Amino acid sequence: MTKYQWQTIGLGTLAGFRSMTAPALLSSNLLTYHPKALAGSPLRYLQKNWVAQGLKLLAAGEMVGDKLPATPDRIAAPVLLGRMVSGGLVGATIFRINHDKTLNGAVLGGLAAIAGTYLSFFLRKQATQESGLPSAVTGGFEDALTVGMGLALTKGTDVGKPQPRAWDL
Repeated sequence: MTKYQWQTIGLGTLAGFRSMTAPALLSSNLLTYHPKALAGSPLRYLQKNWVAQGLKLLAAGEMVGDKLPATPDRIAAPVLLGRMVSGGLVGATIFRINHDKTLNGAVLGGLAAIAGTYLSFFLRKQATQESGLPSAVTGGFEDALTVGMGLALTKGTDVGKPQPRAWDL
């Protein structure tokens, strides 16, 4: 597998943990390090400052909303679909930057998001039961883990950096 395929799996999985964190971090990274990587692409809006800032606000809002008692489970169909779309967006973007088929990236990112959704749901449920802590507290730990993983995945200039094409080598 290529480096950008692994990046897609990592950020797609992260979208399953928190749907807005992965696109927020990717958008911010692209804006900072690769401002022309999506030039001419329908996905170029991700490199707009207002989009990157808006995604960060949505990610913060999601982290707060996750702790509310009326928030549906992340594995409920509409919520799961949103996470899948988020992972698909991240995957399509990374694949587009790397001159690969955006549909392949969307599928890979979406599937990784579904896997991440179920993984995070059951991990949080188990952590809450075994620790005896309220779900909101374990959710706070999950937020910290998600942000930490996301920052590690998007650290520096490598994420979103186009890999050389086979004929460029």
